[in-house]
Amino acid sequence: MRIIDAHIHFSAIESFRHTARELSLVDYSGNGLVNEMRDGNIAYCIGMGVTETPDMGFPDYHAASPMGLDLDPLPPNVGMCPGINPKTLNQKALDDLEKLLKEPHVVGIKIYLGYYPYYAYDDIYQPVYDLAAAYDKPVVFHTGDTYSERGLLKYSHPLTLDEVAVQRRDVNFMMAHLGDPWTLTGAEVVYKNRNMYADLSGWIVGTKATLDDYSKDHFLDHIRHAIRFCDHYEKLIFGSDWPLAPIKDYAQFIGDLIPEKHHQLVFYDNAKNLFLKDVKLD
Repeated sequence: MRIIDAHIHFSAIESFRHTARELSLVDYSGNGLVNEMRDGNIAYCIGMGVTETPDMGFPDYHAASPMGLDLDPLPPNVGMCPGINPKTLNQKALDDLEKLLKEPHVVGIKIYLGYYPYYAYDDIYQPVYDLAAAYDKPVVFHTGDTYSERGLLKYSHPLTLDEVAVQRRDVNFMMAHLGDPWTLTGAEVVYKNRNMYADLSGWIVGTKATLDDYSKDHFLDHIRHAIRFCDHYEKLIFGSDWPLAPIKDYAQFIGDLIPEKHHQLVFYDNAKNLFLKDVKLD
């Protein structure tokens, strides 16, 4: 089965380099991504744009918005969701975002809730949603735990997405990570709102051995409960959060959590319909 990986990273962020080097043991480079896509039968990847300035680390309040992918030249069949830094979201940034949204490889927009101190429904993001509606592009939210201890969890709790989903029925949204560890709340927000989707990325950081180890105990019970409670497999989307884990191994890990009859939806069709309606895949 061909797979669309709807959540990877491809930015020169030191925390990603460290994770690849010390935890997941992947080759975090253009060549490394090409090889993983080939080995995992990945038809397309979607990179979440994020940048940091030297010595700042992420979240970087000074990073120019919209944020892109700056690790290496972009490999074939890799699209982008430009990242939004609300601290630098002026009219020029909005104009630059609009220009990007006209590019065929730009398939959505990424907002980093928790890393920046604004809720999803804050007025500061409304111009971004206006552009998303005008260009029929989904908006992806980081939700749940933050990779940086400088994040603030109250802004990334999945319940806060209910309000923006109701306010902006003209926009489709994707909740990254299903709000983990608040996955049952995330599942309710997806279940309730016709314009809210969720990706299944970033739940485990590490190698195949790490993924196998976590699959053996009760650690994943809250995720199994949430997926079954949500019961909208047409709105759940595979993402690996590479380089946090090897793509092929993470796909196998997710495949064990999703009933096989829904694999085509979760691993391909849902991402194609949400992000890639106008993209022809080889």
